[in-house]
Amino acid sequence: MISPGRGLCVLAALLCSAGARAGEFALYPTGPAQDAAFIRFVNAGPAPLDVIAKAGQAPLRIDKEQPVSPMFALDSGKPVTGSLVSNGQTLALEMNVGPGEFATVVVVPDGEGIRQVAVRETPDDFNGLKASLAFFNVDPSCSDATLRLPGRPGDVFKDVPVNSMQRRPVNPVNLSLQLLCGDADVGTPLALGELKAGERYSVLLVPSVSGPRLLGATDAVFH
Repeated sequence: MISPGRGLCVLAALLCSAGARAGEFALYPTGPAQDAAFIRFVNAGPAPLDVIAKAGQAPLRIDKEQPVSPMFALDSGKPVTGSLVSNGQTLALEMNVGPGEFATVVVVPDGEGIRQVAVRETPDDFNGLKASLAFFNVDPSCSDATLRLPGRPGDVFKDVPVNSMQRRPVNPVNLSLQLLCGDADVGTPLALGELKAGERYSVLLVPSVSGPRLLGATDAVFH
């Protein structure tokens, strides 16, 4: 589970000289301020993921019960540094997030170790009458992934390449999605529940020992 108090402290430290300003920018309804940037972390593995700013500091822990962290607001252009630790493996984290940019850092299993994939987005599709849905593909075994309404021919997302994402507006309805790799259904449909107008959602395709799997999340900003 993510501890909100620790989460804010960890992200503030991750920004080095920049301060974490999670409460100053609203994702809804107007979108980010011009100089705002956002980052979140996704744990695609079975072991807990610790996001560590520096040695000796309490980590931001992300476990499999809540694998997608909230969005953390930060000053754009300032380097984000730290370490990602899971299953005894440590990865260095160092990246910049530009103005208006949303960065999703996914930590995925890689043989006996782990690796990180950063997918960036600059959303500009706000529509208060629709929900906004994104599909992230970080599973190399499903190189052109498709999401479809179960039992229906229309594709919600089609042929999304690995390490990329697409976003589109959708009606605020109760939504379930079926993954296709190539032309074959993979796994059972992911139930997202009742979407709300004016809010943003993500579906993430990640690898696992049992094959491709889908994670669903609301793109909530940490407050």
